[in-house]
Amino acid sequence: MLLVAVALVAGIVIGVLAVRSASRSADMLRDDSRTSTATGAAARSGAVLDGLSIGVVIADQHGDVVYRNAAARSLAGTHAGVLIDETVERHLRAAGHDPTEELLDLYGPPKMVVVVRAAKVGGLGAYAFVEDISERRRIDAVRTDFVANISHELKTPVGALAVLAETLVDETDPEVVRRVSERLLDESHRAARTIDDLLELSRIELGGEQMRDGVDVADVIRCAVERGEALAEQRHIRITTLDSTVLDSTRGPTTVTGDRRQLISAVGNLVENAVKYSEPQGQVQIRSRVDGPWVEFMVADQGVGIPARDLDRIFERFYRVDKARSRGTGGSGLGLSIVRHVATNHGGEVLVSSREGEGSTFVLRIPRDPAEPTSVPSDTPVVTDAEVDRTPQRGTS
Repeated sequence: MLLVAVALVAGIVIGVLAVRSASRSADMLRDDSRTSTATGAAARSGAVLDGLSIGVVIADQHGDVVYRNAAARSLAGTHAGVLIDETVERHLRAAGHDPTEELLDLYGPPKMVVVVRAAKVGGLGAYAFVEDISERRRIDAVRTDFVANISHELKTPVGALAVLAETLVDETDPEVVRRVSERLLDESHRAARTIDDLLELSRIELGGEQMRDGVDVADVIRCAVERGEALAEQRHIRITTLDSTVLDSTRGPTTVTGDRRQLISAVGNLVENAVKYSEPQGQVQIRSRVDGPWVEFMVADQGVGIPARDLDRIFERFYRVDKARSRGTGGSGLGLSIVRHVATNHGGEVLVSSREGEGSTFVLRIPRDPAEPTSVPSDTPVVTDAEVDRTPQRGTS
């Protein structure tokens, strides 16, 4: 596809050069009709090139630049533009029949990665393409990190399973067999949770056809609590729900338009996270409220909290504030990334407030009806009646 696009642009460039050459010839012959035709063709070709996202620079046979499309002109006057222009002009002067290429790493701001390609067009002149591949590079880096992270995440439980299985082969002591079997079960569940979270994240990221139905807010909270109850019982943590605000006396149960499965997954991940990072005998509080066109799901805990330096990164895949504690709780490191993607898919956002040693509060804000216009207030408290005196700040969404 890229080669086809490059060939098409190159054809247009050749046409522009040929038309300009014809226009100059027509001017020499003083033929007004030919001049008008050539000028019109050049204008049409220029309009096509202006619609491209890549920069196109054309030089005549003497090496003088005769045309820049809109993308190339937009770089004028910028620090990056000066460096790119210098590279482009150098390649245009040295252009031969074999295309040349150079990669530029510009440290900005903003940081950019640009590739410059140039080639000669017969005796008509030369052209250069300027393509910003910064996003492509970023995606490649994310993909590489993802493969490395998931390999690491699965290597630990799979390796443990192998060691534990070897231990059982010749073991005859019933007590040892019992302990090792329990560890086998724990490690297998850990690997399964990581795989399940990966599948869930992939499904949400890919998007596809989403169910856009009226979802009962109280039902989402109930299912999310059920998801975290088993872990809460093991850790002796009490989950409380304050759902008096999810019932509208005039309309009945409060609903939000969205994908029920995704919303339960998001709120459920927030509940599980709160339980995992709470101290034994602690409390996790879940509530919701309607704020104009928004529905807010709030999950607050009294756990270890999150350092301020980590708040901007906690929604990244596999990012963990306390790696040692995360290993102990068996988390995959994907839960908050799932929450962020669900918020984005629904046109909402996720907010977080935390103090080390005092706990964290997460708020998932979803528009009640995506068809209605919404605006996000910059300083309105998200939760006014919370027992936890924290006002969440906007985080990654």
